[in-house]
Amino acid sequence: MKRLHLVELEDQPWFPATIRDLATDYLHFIETALKLDGVLVPLVERALRDSGTARIVDLCSGGSGPVPSLVHALNAKGTAVTAILTDLYPNLHAFEQIAAATDARVTFATEPVDARAVPSSLTGLRTIFNGFHHLAPEDARSVLHAAAAARQPIAIFEVSERSWRTLPVILTPLVVWIVTPLMRPFRWRRLLWTYLIPLVPLTCLWDGIVSQLRAYRVEELRELTRGSAPMRWDVAQAPIAAGRARLTYLVGVPV
Repeated sequence: MKRLHLVELEDQPWFPATIRDLATDYLHFIETALKLDGVLVPLVERALRDSGTARIVDLCSGGSGPVPSLVHALNAKGTAVTAILTDLYPNLHAFEQIAAATDARVTFATEPVDARAVPSSLTGLRTIFNGFHHLAPEDARSVLHAAAAARQPIAIFEVSERSWRTLPVILTPLVVWIVTPLMRPFRWRRLLWTYLIPLVPLTCLWDGIVSQLRAYRVEELRELTRGSAPMRWDVAQAPIAAGRARLTYLVGVPV
């Protein structure tokens, strides 16, 4: 199955911000429900330790993904860490709620941040949770090589996988309809755009299918790192969801 760089609606500058934010809220809910902490914590903890940093600079944050629960889990284990959320199209409503709920351990950038050109003031472990597939190969390579050139560690984690294993993604609208009443905070517009005018479930369906077709495989990720400034690159997969899925990850630490 070849990688297809098709169009994801949430990537488009013309796409309505309200629908984009509600869709990223859903993704945050699902990523939290998957309880990725058990896999993510040791990988992120090691990257922080090996690079000597105590801050996570999250890129392509969407609705914040697993970052709040990850920061909580790391601090609970005794690894003092903070995080800053960034995005090219920042979901400020979600970011504000996360910051208020985490006692400022998770803050956010109000201005757009391009993962290919991270401001020099944002130092720390650069992370991308389930967003790397949004990048075409030349942009993906730029993100990795820019981190290496800036001597900043970087960690990429992808639940999306180019495999028949992810075929249940076609059930996304049903899942959106079921879990929407459980999502907080309650918003009338969430009900409007989910049930009366189902743009959110349809957006999540299309972008979900495209995400799987866009996902990079382990050997493709290794190829993207070639020619970078000196980094120790670790690329592999780990089982998640009781072995029914796999998390693909790439971690780079300056050497």
